Amino acid sequence: MKGNDMKVKTRKVKEELRPEYDFDYSKAVRGKYHKRLTTEGANIVMLEPDVAKAFVDSAAVNDALRSLLDLTKTTQRLTRKSSGRGIAAH
Repeated sequence: MKGNDMKVKTRKVKEELRPEYDFDYSKAVRGKYHKRLTTEGANIVMLEPDVAKAFVDSAAVNDALRSLLDLTKTTQRLTRKSSGRGIAAH
């Protein structure tokens, strides 16, 4: 009687997917959007996983790169080699 007290009813689990998840892969097209992306001028870049964690979406990546470009332009004039004019040579 000890084993009969705690009988667990098991549910029958379907092995099939729901109809809305049934996808006919024979009609799939490889690289379907590749041509459109390249003709529109989009560049696709693969980020390393540690870098990708820092950005939530492509807009965040673009903002960071634009900031870097602005910083580069700003500091470029500070880091140019001197032409030697105005500075007395030793």
